[in-house]
Amino acid sequence: MLNLAPDIGIDLGTATVLVYVKGRGIVLREPSVVAINKDTGKIIAVGTEARRMLGRTPGNIVAIRPLKEGVIADFDVTERMLRYFIHKAGCRKLFLRPRVMICIPAQVTGVEERAVRQAAIQAGARQAHVIEEPMAAALGAGIDVSLASGVMIVDIGGGTTDVAVISLGGIVCAASLKVGGDKFDEAIVKYIRKEFGLLIGERSAENLKIEIGSAHPTKTEHRTMNIRGRDLMTGLPQSVTVSTYQIWEAIQEPLSAVIHATREVLERTPPELAADLVHKGVILTGGGALLNGMCDLIRSETGLPAFLAEDPVSSVALGTGRALSMMNFLPQIKEAKIFKRVG
Repeated sequence: MLNLAPDIGIDLGTATVLVYVKGRGIVLREPSVVAINKDTGKIIAVGTEARRMLGRTPGNIVAIRPLKEGVIADFDVTERMLRYFIHKAGCRKLFLRPRVMICIPAQVTGVEERAVRQAAIQAGARQAHVIEEPMAAALGAGIDVSLASGVMIVDIGGGTTDVAVISLGGIVCAASLKVGGDKFDEAIVKYIRKEFGLLIGERSAENLKIEIGSAHPTKTEHRTMNIRGRDLMTGLPQSVTVSTYQIWEAIQEPLSAVIHATREVLERTPPELAADLVHKGVILTGGGALLNGMCDLIRSETGLPAFLAEDPVSSVALGTGRALSMMNFLPQIKEAKIFKRVG
């Protein structure tokens, strides 16, 4: 039987899943959250609807994130979530089994990589391929990765940050750390608790980060924002005012980790490629790259030009789709092992 299923690229992020369908572009952009009835095991909601339930569910319903720090934490729920997104992307019938490309962090273990492949196959994929996130990000940002010239990618996702130098269709050196937007949110929750004695949720912390957060406050307009939570002393609802500088202070630890990884990769970069980076600079992708002042921080800490990709949030998803299209036409890239065929 003729398989009419389209090729699908999936950015399987800790915070958000993006699905790219060949010929249609990015068709889904939803949170990596699943709400399940603990009594029956039935899925109540997936994606945006499930995220609204975080911290608001009754005892028999749990809203969970099946991915943690860039890898699968709950295989069964991840497989069911993938099946839902593949069906929603248009492959609803049993005979429509798409070829799927899924991104993975640059330095995952073989077990973690096989888990991603197996989840995709069980979710309905005909073939499962994986591609490292920095390579997908480079392709999605429109970079010609086949050139004999170095380019540096810093991809700051929800659960991980991947830093890599790419040349001649391969990753020359890379670092992957389990620090991303989620760690920024957790740091803000801890700071507000310590400084104000106020307990807030991660969604409130995320709003603070987006609205007034900054990675480089001297380059960012200072603002304040009221945030509501539960007073730890009285147990009653309370409101406090938080400033841009305070958010910057709160996220110093995860920011330092990102800078350390970037410098580490630069120190391991061959001299000729390092010279290329002086002109080409650093390309930032991922949702975390949207934090105000992030490019300014990279510039000040590395001395290199730093640029935000045209669509940093979508870069990896776009790259997975483009990678599927390039497999048959760019054999030299395939031989350079950008693509890891599994299954």
